[in-house]
Amino acid sequence: MQINGTHQLTYCTNIHPGSNWENTFNSLRDYVPSIKAKVAPNQPFGLGLRLSNKASEELHEANHLTEFKEWLSQNNLYVFTMNGFPYGNFHDERVKEEVHAPDWTTRERVTYTKRLFEQLAELLPAGMSGGISTSPISYKYWHATEDLKRKAFETGAKHLAEIVLQLRDLESTTGRYLHLDIEPEPDGLLENSKEVVHFFADYLLPIAIPILRDRIGTSDVESERLIKKYITVCYDICHFSLAYEEPEYTFQKFAGAGIQVGKIQVSAALKILFDEKDKDAIWASLSRFDEPTYLHQVTEKKEGRVKTYNDLPIVLEQKNDFIELRAHFHVPIFLERFDTLYSTQDHILKVIDYLKKHTVSEHLEIETYTWDVLPKALKRELSESIIREINWLKDRM
Repeated sequence: MQINGTHQLTYCTNIHPGSNWENTFNSLRDYVPSIKAKVAPNQPFGLGLRLSNKASEELHEANHLTEFKEWLSQNNLYVFTMNGFPYGNFHDERVKEEVHAPDWTTRERVTYTKRLFEQLAELLPAGMSGGISTSPISYKYWHATEDLKRKAFETGAKHLAEIVLQLRDLESTTGRYLHLDIEPEPDGLLENSKEVVHFFADYLLPIAIPILRDRIGTSDVESERLIKKYITVCYDICHFSLAYEEPEYTFQKFAGAGIQVGKIQVSAALKILFDEKDKDAIWASLSRFDEPTYLHQVTEKKEGRVKTYNDLPIVLEQKNDFIELRAHFHVPIFLERFDTLYSTQDHILKVIDYLKKHTVSEHLEIETYTWDVLPKALKRELSESIIREINWLKDRM
């Protein structure tokens, strides 16, 4: 839905089961109409659609895409953004680092993303921009040496050049402007703004510019413009809080490099402050978030550098003498504190303040996908939780 005349606001449907198209569509029909009735009863409501590769393949079969478009129209719904990061199943089984697979070094990732863009071009309303968030090229631990990382970046840049060419063609034939939003996160090959700027400057532009020049005959200046138009960043608030980057710093760094923010994912991490007297209670609270489905990287800022522990159990086993930790566990955005723990909700509020004064991105997508694995005390009926998050953000915008 549109708020303040400038932003499209939604939630990401990756919180619903979606291993195939039937499960995905059933989940949307079960939840979305009642959520819309509460948060946008008198206006169209946009979706942040998540399709697994299998669901996306099946959406092309039979009459599924036409039926879906009819259902959207009948319920005053539309799709303006998609989550193309998780390729496979995202619920009820171990995901962990496999959320990155297949990565941008593979043809599977290219094929999947291209198909999603073809579908988004069909679903996106006229006159509206659309975006798809995606993996930060790969998972760091799959590339043990600097040479392997370099090769991953090079292959990823070549594949992203294909996406640029596809999106240019789609815009010329459909009139829809679509962009791919790279989503940095802890232990991705891209984790923070410095690494994103480095990737654009040292890999994406040097590799993609000659490809565009050879394929479509554009000048180097025009090729760079097209690359930066179609390849943008997904600013996940949780992830950048884990990088200990202030929003103003990050947004200005991207702007200075000519890199656009295609989507802002509104999410909160856990913040653990050890200035309390009872540290045992803090560790007990944190252990309640140790679950086997998703990666919960933990970061610590020490002597000006951010250190990442690649999953929560490592920190729980060590129980070192920490001052502050932040954990990659998407907690409800309306949650400021839980038990002896805090959230990075303050980071969300800083982003909101910045958006009130600066144009950064049209797309806002709430992405709390952990409802099934939250501690019992935080669990509520799913629709109720989604509605509460949307209303919390609407009120503050």
